[in-house]
Amino acid sequence: MTASWLRRGYMALIALFLAAPLAVVAGVSVNEKRTLLFPPEGFSLAWYADIFVEPEWRSALLASLGLAALSAALAVLIALPLSWFFWRRVAPWARIFQFLGVAPFMLPPVITALGFLSFWATGGFYGAPWTAVISHAIFFVTLPLVTLSLGFASIDRSLVEAAATMGADDRRVFRTVVVPLITPYMISGFAFAFVLSLNEYIVAYMTVGFTMETLPIKIFNALRYGYTPTMASVSIFFVAIAALVVGLIARYGDLPRLLGAWTGEER
Repeated sequence: MTASWLRRGYMALIALFLAAPLAVVAGVSVNEKRTLLFPPEGFSLAWYADIFVEPEWRSALLASLGLAALSAALAVLIALPLSWFFWRRVAPWARIFQFLGVAPFMLPPVITALGFLSFWATGGFYGAPWTAVISHAIFFVTLPLVTLSLGFASIDRSLVEAAATMGADDRRVFRTVVVPLITPYMISGFAFAFVLSLNEYIVAYMTVGFTMETLPIKIFNALRYGYTPTMASVSIFFVAIAALVVGLIARYGDLPRLLGAWTGEER
């Protein structure tokens, strides 16, 4: 009994330690005055309204949402044929391509961002908004690649064999059998890539600079003119979106399995 209470107390202390910075930022975001004070003096949600009302913040929000949605969709489109190939064709050299798909996410973001900067600058495309979409898609392709690989691994191959026995070709098997089974994994891979792309700063800054101002870049630019509670409200807004996306996946999907927590029976 004592060990159980000690374990619970230890976990509670860890949760408090992790939540304390977020609580401070949340308190600053509702400060009535235009200062970063905690505890807040007064209560106001005007700083959250600035994200949608102020033209500069609203345009940065739309740019971030557009970049995140397009890059996440492109990441899924890249990961889908790769994971399908890895599942259908078991070959030693296929691991090389699987490693290449994971490598951008394993490297430090600064190294990856510098690589994108050198590549786009050499080609004369630096500053074009579409370069940020492609760069984010390559950078975050690991996430849908992992979730889709888990999805393909969960498919009972006898279903594919049965469809082929009934005369279905590879295209029909993929469309009628495989896609419905891996759709939750496609959605989760898109969602994870979307959330991380929405918060990413270094790669976006290195590829487009200030020609496309996303919310993270907007916060960096706004720091030159001082701190305002709007920055804190944007941070809480990011956390809320991430919590909403992960919460929806946990509510309507099998989040532990999507994160790779296989049960003993599945092994």
